[in-house]
Amino acid sequence: MERSKEEYLEEILKSMTWLGLEWDEFYKQSDRFELYRQYAQKLLDEGKAYADGPAVILKMPQMQLKFFDLIRGEVEFDSETIKDQVLIKSDGSPTYSFACVVDDALMEISHVIRGEDHISNTPKQLAIYQALGFKPPKFAHVPLIMDEEGGRMSKRSGATAVSDYRKNGFLPEALVNYLMLLGWSPGDNQEIVSLQAAVKKFSIKKVNKSAAAFSMSKLKWLNAEYLKKTPAEDLVDFVAPFLKEKGWISEDYDRNRILNIVELYQNRMADIEEFLQRTAYLFQEDFEVPQDLRERLLSQQQTRCFEDLAKALETAEPFSKEKTEAAFRCCVEEKGLKMSEVVHPVRVALTGSDVGPGLFETMAVLGKQKTLQRIQLASF
Repeated sequence: MERSKEEYLEEILKSMTWLGLEWDEFYKQSDRFELYRQYAQKLLDEGKAYADGPAVILKMPQMQLKFFDLIRGEVEFDSETIKDQVLIKSDGSPTYSFACVVDDALMEISHVIRGEDHISNTPKQLAIYQALGFKPPKFAHVPLIMDEEGGRMSKRSGATAVSDYRKNGFLPEALVNYLMLLGWSPGDNQEIVSLQAAVKKFSIKKVNKSAAAFSMSKLKWLNAEYLKKTPAEDLVDFVAPFLKEKGWISEDYDRNRILNIVELYQNRMADIEEFLQRTAYLFQEDFEVPQDLRERLLSQQQTRCFEDLAKALETAEPFSKEKTEAAFRCCVEEKGLKMSEVVHPVRVALTGSDVGPGLFETMAVLGKQKTLQRIQLASF
């Protein structure tokens, strides 16, 4: 159990670092149990709490407990509806509310911002603050994130660990940007905002009062925008681990080739999954051409010029976008064909799809050998 807890802690810290969220100080409540026991004993000595075996329980005061929420305004509870609160459990560990009050007071926390599901904890904690003689902080309870139908988040709708978003190829800047927009707006309909800019612009007054809906499509859109702005050289380092995991490249991969592929698809991917799907033909010899495309664009009639086209492309040196396009156009004109009659069938033969980047840029990245092989194979 202890090892599992350490693993969970490690994942949280790694995820925060990946997101660019740093901290000034780090404490473990498990290292502060003796401190909590001392404050519990203080309440016992003052008669504000009582023992129930090894457990320590706070006597709830009979009074109205109210606080001003920075988002929701004044919130009031009747303490008669709240039972006496356990401070120290029978196993000697502190309860969540007691540990939070002691920690926040001693660390001079000025504001506590948390989910609205903690509103019911606030009056209990206020009673503990009062019993200990501590000044309570200001509270702000933000709305929860719901799925697009207004229900509770599930894994299907995005409720996964931060590390899962990393594994799925989302950029940390995009994820932080999106999560910020779920509960707050920088104004002027701005949707792309960095963490640094948000820190300067943030105001608790602009936090939404109503629940936000998590949209995977909006997150992917934002991620695509960040991918477009990321230097292609940096994206090589981003995609390489995923390509290695697929077994498509080795440790000593050709960096320049991957750079060319990234530049070809940088504006055509929202996440790593889409990148891998669209570029599979560049790494795999066996890729499937959908039957409908095969019937529609690779008939014998449509591939009748492929042998001559392969011969023309073989003369292209170097095998660049400009040279392949010149050879291609020359062959098509000699055959008395229209470019549109040949471009789509060739694209399907090369990539297995009828949509994608420019055909001649694709040829240059695919390389002469594979381009000629696939055109010749489709002509039989």
